[in-house]
Amino acid sequence: MSKSKAKTVREYLSALSPERRKVASEVLSLVRTNLPKGYKEELGWGAITWVVPLARFEDTYNGQPLCYVAFAATKAGFSLYLMGVYGDTKTSNAFVRAWKKSGKKLDMGKSCVRFRNSDDLALDAVKGAIKALPLKKYVEQYAAIRKKTKAGK
Repeated sequence: MSKSKAKTVREYLSALSPERRKVASEVLSLVRTNLPKGYKEELGWGAITWVVPLARFEDTYNGQPLCYVAFAATKAGFSLYLMGVYGDTKTSNAFVRAWKKSGKKLDMGKSCVRFRNSDDLALDAVKGAIKALPLKKYVEQYAAIRKKTKAGK
């Protein structure tokens, strides 16, 4: 992810140019509006993240809160990390289908959707991916995947 040194979301946004801050604000509003209850907004890994608080689930592989969505302003544009898409085949397939339906080009890694402005996003696909996993279901999904790993056994 990005390497911002900001300590708060406000600092993160203040460090952006007005044009980039506008895009960031639009994406943050999209995430906040569609995020299921229970996730907490904070800074982590140099990005704005929405996580499962450690008080709700502490058995993560790295001792850090479990990230569900993250947003980063990068040198080339922006990245939106949709961890539910990465960890769940059903959610991933629905996301890709919805994106294709929009007619927009998808630039994506495992969980990272890269874009230059908010017009590049297939909003229905992003909304669907964010809404897809309530906190309890996401934790259950993560725990099931972790049990299959060497560290989780």
